[in-house]
Amino acid sequence: MIDIDGKTTVLGLIGDPVEHTLSPLIHNAVAEVDGNNTAYLPFHVYGEGLKQAIDGACALGIKGLNVTVPHKKNVMQYLDEIDALAEGIGAVNTVVFNDNGSKGYNTDALGFMRELAEAGISVENRKVIVVGAGGAANAVIHALLSANVKEILLFNRSVEKAVSVFGEYEKIKIYPLSGWRDVLVDKYPCIQCTSVGLAPNADLSPIEDAGFFEHVESVVDLIYRPAETKFMRLAREHGAEVHNGLPMLLYQAVESYQLFMNKKVSDEAVDEARKRLAEAVWQK
Repeated sequence: MIDIDGKTTVLGLIGDPVEHTLSPLIHNAVAEVDGNNTAYLPFHVYGEGLKQAIDGACALGIKGLNVTVPHKKNVMQYLDEIDALAEGIGAVNTVVFNDNGSKGYNTDALGFMRELAEAGISVENRKVIVVGAGGAANAVIHALLSANVKEILLFNRSVEKAVSVFGEYEKIKIYPLSGWRDVLVDKYPCIQCTSVGLAPNADLSPIEDAGFFEHVESVVDLIYRPAETKFMRLAREHGAEVHNGLPMLLYQAVESYQLFMNKKVSDEAVDEARKRLAEAVWQK
């Protein structure tokens, strides 16, 4: 249990909505295990109040904020400095305040790559399937390109939208969701980046054709509620190794906390946060 006093460092999350976030669970578990006097709180911030929220956090002496949907792009215009990785991705999920003002970072890509490494999924010089070209795909695709994939086979409901965002990349080939029939000839790692299947709509999947899953070697579905999506179940039933987005959530939070506090999070704190996350998700 964290005791709040005049020396407590305040951290938080801004988004719309924030009611179901698991970020406080992670950050407060880390603080408890590592003995840091920090408290992490969610703040429901509407779009029209975003600038005031950033200015107010700075004025109040808040040390850092995570930023979630729908503010990851719009927040960038209100920050004093943007880290090169976040600039490349085009989104900020972490803001650190110091004497020089505010600086934005993106730890989503780092969290994703840590999940791949933990799962033993190798993507270097391989073709990788990505389903979905929305906001969640930005960090994933940037991370995959940085990991030197051979090619990204990007399937999206709207080809036009995907082309508008990723059309300039030579390594990214864009197809409609039904286009897999003309493209897939082998087995591939697959990253599911859409919100289709997110609770309470757990009976939905962006792709349901059995033939598609015959070409899937492994899956990372960024959704973590439910703990197993229909997309994951279909892949598993066709022999694929499947992982939800919980490790990515954990590791992006750990990376953020290290930026906030400028110190490493202990392995013990990571393990405790992972345990509490798993308990919270499987109870739903």
